[in-house]
Amino acid sequence: MSADPQSPTSIRLDKWLWFARFCKSRALAQKLIERGQISINGQKAHKPSASVRVGDKLVAVLGPVKRTVVVKDVGERRGAAPEAQRLYDEPHPPERLHRDDQGVAAHKAGPLLKRAKGAGRPTKKDRRAIDRFYEDA
Repeated sequence: MSADPQSPTSIRLDKWLWFARFCKSRALAQKLIERGQISINGQKAHKPSASVRVGDKLVAVLGPVKRTVVVKDVGERRGAAPEAQRLYDEPHPPERLHRDDQGVAAHKAGPLLKRAKGAGRPTKKDRRAIDRFYEDA
């Protein structure tokens, strides 16, 4: 933990996810938050500017894995992986999400549309159907 009296007591959620190496960039962290894949103390985080403090419990759905971590430090910079791992404590191993009959992860972060392998690029008609699908969602 930071012993410096001038160190911050809280930090933006997107910045912390980036510091702790849950995401490769802050932009990806913001997308995770906006999709509702991050919870702080049982509440869905709706904004990347949500504050993270020492002792907060974060639940992150990253692809087919659900990780629960407890914040140990807010951090001061994005460092090496061992330094990032000191920012949190993971009391339980990552949990694999359940899969449905087709083998697709049963959560909203998974692919919504899947093309058959070798089907080539989508046609203009296919792209319009994909756009309509996402507009309705």
